[in-house]
Amino acid sequence: MKKKLHTILGVPLFYVILMIFIATITSINTIFAANNMPRLIDKAGLLSEDEKTELLYKLDEISERQQMDIVIVTMNSLEGESPMEYVDDFYDNYGYGFGDNHDGILFLISIEERNWYISTTGYGIIAVTDAGRKYMSEKFLDNLSEGEYAIAFTTFANLCDNFITQAKAGKPYDVGNLPKEPFWAVGNFVITFGIGFIISLIVTGMMKSKLKTIHSQPAADMYIKNGSMQITKKNDLFLYRHIDRRKKPENPQSNTHLGGSNTHTSSSGRTHGGGGGKF
Repeated sequence: MKKKLHTILGVPLFYVILMIFIATITSINTIFAANNMPRLIDKAGLLSEDEKTELLYKLDEISERQQMDIVIVTMNSLEGESPMEYVDDFYDNYGYGFGDNHDGILFLISIEERNWYISTTGYGIIAVTDAGRKYMSEKFLDNLSEGEYAIAFTTFANLCDNFITQAKAGKPYDVGNLPKEPFWAVGNFVITFGIGFIISLIVTGMMKSKLKTIHSQPAADMYIKNGSMQITKKNDLFLYRHIDRRKKPENPQSNTHLGGSNTHTSSSGRTHGGGGGKF
């Protein structure tokens, strides 16, 4: 007795299922990056599996929505290579970036050298200016230094999302236009300062009330015993003078930071912005 072979439009059902499976896997891989490279590469092993899954999902979601690759790479050591050269070559050689300008931002940390570096490419150079990058680093450096890597990387990803949105609105975060602190943070400072000021008034008031025998005097002669000192002669004696002279800049704007991003050319000939430091 022959077994009946199920088909769809003349194609065996098994092959149809197999083709659907292959197409599904291929589409999942393209979510990660256009070059099939993941947007999170944790070679230093700083994150748990759950942290990797959550962070990679965030990087993929932001990257696809903003059409800019947001990439995080951790290394044990750069083995003597400069962070700038390493990051730029890594980004270029592995084909990251959206569109003809390879738009994207890559964040690298190296554990042995305690280096961090952010490389910007294409629209990333516009979205994350030098002043913007400095602002970013102030938000994640403490977490990096304390070994709270998942928090630091999540903060970086969220800041990239915010900065890209702001740039697309026509006014990138830059000198004179950096993100404002939330109102609740300012409010907490005012409340804390106010409470401390009131407490200090109470304490000093209590201390003052205990000083019964001491009162302020309107003039210094109140502290001199009558007849104990006589001044027979007085004059003013000029001792010396000091004058500071400073040269006025010929161009008052020559030392003014006008914002934007300093750029350089990588070994592949591509233009990058960025910078970094220690943590």
